[in-house]
Amino acid sequence: MAIEYQIRLDDEHEFSYRIELDRQYDPEQTRQAAKWTRLEHQQCSNCPLSRDQYSHCPAALDLQGVIEDFHGLPAFQKALVWVRMPEREYRKQVSLEEGVRSLLGVIMATSACPRLARLKPMAQQHLPFASQQEFALRAVSLYLTRQYFNFREQRHADWELKGLVRLFQQLQLVNQAFWQRIHDTCNGDSNLKAFLTFFSMASSMSYSLETQLQKIRPLVMSAGESCD
Repeated sequence: MAIEYQIRLDDEHEFSYRIELDRQYDPEQTRQAAKWTRLEHQQCSNCPLSRDQYSHCPAALDLQGVIEDFHGLPAFQKALVWVRMPEREYRKQVSLEEGVRSLLGVIMATSACPRLARLKPMAQQHLPFASQQEFALRAVSLYLTRQYFNFREQRHADWELKGLVRLFQQLQLVNQAFWQRIHDTCNGDSNLKAFLTFFSMASSMSYSLETQLQKIRPLVMSAGESCD
């Protein structure tokens, strides 16, 4: 399964990407890799990978092409973004920042990084240009679905979402490290602002999960319905 992205700013700037959702770490990618993609460069504090086995960060390798493509381009510039998946297509005119944020998210969530791998179910049900509310609803829904299957299969089920908070706390450390990686190599603001927006959406799930739950409650509770 693959997701295709096409981002068009004008006649001179049009970029196409095909993101395979099942990817493994490929040492061949390291031949043309930039220094900022090396594993030890701003390595995540919670990274479980060994430098003996991984010379480069898997997620950084996957992102290098995108970072180079949009290096120096203004985040506020309007772009026509077309997203094609096996089930459906999306087309929307958005700021470059929003388009790149959506692209960065699906690439990171399907990389060979063991921390980011926890987001792969969301990538498989990819929703481009998702709002904060949509991001929270999808994250909570997928997590609770997993807990339901844990319950059915007689494993511990975390109905209080404590594990979801811990998950996003771990992802927050990854995002912070990637912010530094990208900051080290970018002079323009499109990559930086896109990543900052992505970081903010993820961090809200660990800092203010209850606030996010209250925002999505009206979406799942019918008017006048009992909570019982």
